[in-house]
Amino acid sequence: MILVSGILGDGMIELMCARLEHMGYEYLFLDELRFPGHFDLTWQVSAGAVSGYISTPERQVDLDQITGVYVRYVQYHGETGREGISEREGELIKSERQAVLLQLCNALPCVVVNRAQASTSNDSKMYQQFMIRACGLLTPRTLVTTVPDEAMAFYERCGRKVIFKSLSGVRSIVRRLEPRDLPRFPLLENCPTQFQEVVEGVDIRVHTVGERIFATEMRSAASDYRYAARSGEALTAREIEIPPDVAASCIRLAKACGLTVAGIDLRHTPDGRYYCFEANPSPGFIFYERATGQPISEAIARLLRGSVEA
Repeated sequence: MILVSGILGDGMIELMCARLEHMGYEYLFLDELRFPGHFDLTWQVSAGAVSGYISTPERQVDLDQITGVYVRYVQYHGETGREGISEREGELIKSERQAVLLQLCNALPCVVVNRAQASTSNDSKMYQQFMIRACGLLTPRTLVTTVPDEAMAFYERCGRKVIFKSLSGVRSIVRRLEPRDLPRFPLLENCPTQFQEVVEGVDIRVHTVGERIFATEMRSAASDYRYAARSGEALTAREIEIPPDVAASCIRLAKACGLTVAGIDLRHTPDGRYYCFEANPSPGFIFYERATGQPISEAIARLLRGSVEA
C-alpha cells in the first residue's frame, strides 16, 4: 500500500495518483483539505516502532502495510469546512494537522518522498553550497551581503556578469544584475541578498530517484529558464546523459541531503565543467517528464512500492 498525501489542486499529486492508478499499484490518497474529518489518523511510537492506522468511511489501512509515502508540503489558503471557526482558528487547525502529518512521515520506516527534515538544507542556499562542493560538484563565485560597497566590488570583480537571487528556500526568479539595478544597492542594508558570478553554459535539470538518474537539457536565452515564457524567450528540452562521475556526485548530494528524490540544477560550461546551483527537495518534475517522456513518476512509483527494478 502506498500513501499519497497532499491536495488535489497540486498537479504533482494528480500526476502521481494517475501514475499509480495506471500501474495498478494500490494506494490511499489522504486529502489534507479533508483531514481531520473524512480521514482519521491514529499512531504512536513505542520501542522505536510505529503503529496505528489511517481510516476513511470506506476503509482502514494499518501503517505497517504502507511501503512508501509520496507527500507534498504545499501551502494553501481555503475554507476550514467547519462552521463557527474563525480565520485565525482555521490557520491553527491547519498548522496542527500539517504538523501531525510531518511528524508521521519523519517517523515511518518506509520510503518517503521526501521527509520534511530532509528539506532543511534548502532553507539556506549557502549551507547547501558547502554540501554541493563536498559532493564533488563546482559552485559559482558567490557573495552574500548587506553592504552596498561589497556588492559593487563583487560586481566589478566578476566583469559585471552577475546574477542575484534570494537566500532562503522560497522560490525566487533569478535575474541578471543590470546597470539600472545599481541605484537600488542601498536597499541591501535591509535585505541580505545572494550574488553569483554568471556561469555561461547550458542548463541541466537532474532528477535523482534512489540510485537512478534522469537528466534533461534546457536551452533558453532567459536568465531563469523556468520563466522563459514570461520574458518572451523560447525554451527547448531534451533527455541527455551526463558523465558517470557527475551522476555519482548528484546521487551523493541527494543522499547527503537525505532526499529519496531530488531535483538538482546544473550548468554545463563550454569547456566541459559542471556547476551545481541547488538541490530541490520537492521537485516539480511534471514539466520535464512531459517534455521528454522520461519515466520519472514511474520510477518513483516503483520505489514507493518497493519494487526491485526501481
